[in-house]
Amino acid sequence: MATELHRERHEPAQADGLTEAEQKWDEGRTERWVRFGHPADDRIIDLQRRVLSFAPGSVFAFVRWQGNDFGTVLSRIDILRAHCPNAECTSIGHVRPGAEILLRLSGWPKVQRALDEITAIEHFGFDPADICPDHWRHIHNRLSAGEQPRSYTPERHAIWLKRRELTP
Repeated sequence: MATELHRERHEPAQADGLTEAEQKWDEGRTERWVRFGHPADDRIIDLQRRVLSFAPGSVFAFVRWQGNDFGTVLSRIDILRAHCPNAECTSIGHVRPGAEILLRLSGWPKVQRALDEITAIEHFGFDPADICPDHWRHIHNRLSAGEQPRSYTPERHAIWLKRRELTP
């Protein structure tokens, strides 16, 4: 049985080493969009689809929603770190070649809480793509357990910036 997630070690399929996320908008049926991130490239495929490409190591949020005549079939948010050459990555639908998962939540109530956390981070003046990746793991764990995540504070961000200076 094939699953959406599996871990692989490989070189990216894209010659430029970028990770691609395919957005789609089919009102009331399929919606896939990037909530935050800094794309290195943006390619329009047709009226409903476009592909955003991200540099290795960059962080972005990918939201997916799907419905049918009876209501919502899928609600999911993934906060991902774009694939780095020679690194392991996880295959994720509509993200090529894959990425490192920092946060993965399913079900609209949890997705909405994650979106609220992103908005709160932006409210404090931080770009969600530039905060400490460990904070996304923290949010994932807390929301998965039905708990309230800690806020991302200027003190936490200062520590992250110092830690990043020390890490090659």
